[in-house]
Amino acid sequence: MGKRTPFYTVHEQLGAKIIDFGGFDMPVQYAGIRKEHMAVREKAGLFDVSHMGEFIVSGPEASDLIQYISVNDVTKLFPGRAQYSAMCYDNGGIIDDLIVYMLADQKYMLVVNAANKEKDLKWIQSQNTFDATVEDKSDQTCLLAVQGPAAPEIVRQLTSVDIDNIKFYHFDTGDFAGAQDVVISATGYTGEKGFELYFDAETNDPVKIWNELMRVGEQFELEPAGLGARDTLRLEAGLALYGNDITEETTPIEARLGWITKLEKGEFIGREAIQKVKEEGPARKLIGFKMTEPKKIPRKGYKIADNSGQEIGEVTSGGLSVVLDYGIGMAYVNSDVAEPGNEVSVMIRNKAVSAELVKPPFIKKK
Repeated sequence: MGKRTPFYTVHEQLGAKIIDFGGFDMPVQYAGIRKEHMAVREKAGLFDVSHMGEFIVSGPEASDLIQYISVNDVTKLFPGRAQYSAMCYDNGGIIDDLIVYMLADQKYMLVVNAANKEKDLKWIQSQNTFDATVEDKSDQTCLLAVQGPAAPEIVRQLTSVDIDNIKFYHFDTGDFAGAQDVVISATGYTGEKGFELYFDAETNDPVKIWNELMRVGEQFELEPAGLGARDTLRLEAGLALYGNDITEETTPIEARLGWITKLEKGEFIGREAIQKVKEEGPARKLIGFKMTEPKKIPRKGYKIADNSGQEIGEVTSGGLSVVLDYGIGMAYVNSDVAEPGNEVSVMIRNKAVSAELVKPPFIKKK
């Protein structure tokens, strides 16, 4: 038996299929991945993502610590602003990707991947030679994600916070569904509009908040959504998954994360190695691809070949696009051929199946 979020009984009552994910018993699907996926694309979906890790970094040198361990520039943040970032080893390999929230002056929240929590915490503590305190608040922090075109309407009805003023990657803190001090963040992992709601499980009633969301959401056809739909949605949106598309063996430059890597900001862990990869050019790059033959589904680990049959890469994430109804994926491909428009083959059960390299996202939202 894995760890359980405060919503486990709700998932059971809804008949969810439960799997182990990052050491947690989590719902992979309820009514079915396709239905949940389309609910998020067309109406709204509600995800329990309370398995994620949350660390509070505070103190006079909190920003100095975060600046040193992460690739993005934390000095650009202000209270109410969030930032996508990554932590790297000295060799430039990615320890994890994360979101940094500036809660207040000298106080930040780092949100990390569930499976990496212990590794990340140990790493941050080992690098903490600063006047900063790092607290693991993961077990007492609940996280619900309301995603989809109707998400703002649903969230608006449960808070006095002016959510129309919360721009993408910004947040506000206030009341929500009777709970207090809820972080209402315009972030998500689906490529849709939506909000992520962080609250303390010890001072609030998590199940009441879930039920209130489902009650208000009923008129908007809000569906509970599991990790299966979360994965198919993020793939269509071209968002990287740690353990697949980014790992300790990949650098931000290879992984198309140069845009969050601020080499000019000054010293940070991995900077020299990343700078070297950027100057010399990476040997391989992460790129999207779409299958050009119908009903062919790419999977992680499948090899990619050029037209002469030469192996040039490997699939890191793959599946059927629910919206587009053809196979899509992401892969590391040799840099000299990693150009959108190039024709390649994906080796599916030792058979070369035609595909085309494309620049993610696969679905462009207005």
